Amino acid sequence: MSILKVYAYANCGTCRKAKKYLTEHGIEFTEIPIREHPPTELELRTMLDACDGQVTRLFNTSGQDYRQGGFKEKLKTLSDVQAISALAANGNLIKRPFVISDSVAVVGFNQDLWDSLF
Repeated sequence: MSILKVYAYANCGTCRKAKKYLTEHGIEFTEIPIREHPPTELELRTMLDACDGQVTRLFNTSGQDYRQGGFKEKLKTLSDVQAISALAANGNLIKRPFVISDSVAVVGFNQDLWDSLF
């Protein structure tokens, strides 16, 4: 398995839990600040495939940028290409942690799911 990329936000409790999990399980990862360096469009498309094409699963629906941008309504009419473009342009919109490698693609932290992946 290639080294994991973990796109995270330092002040996010869920991101801290995810990083602690990876460290405790001896899994190497590279942490990338999601706000400053959002995932690429290719990584976002890979994650979209891993989420069974459900683009809403990539969005941080509790985030201020999501609410202020009116994405709850916008997503009803945006194409996947437009949604991915919006996510790539604003890391605050992306659900985190966003964890990706050649063999793993997962957003959010759910210990049972992570136990099955790692």
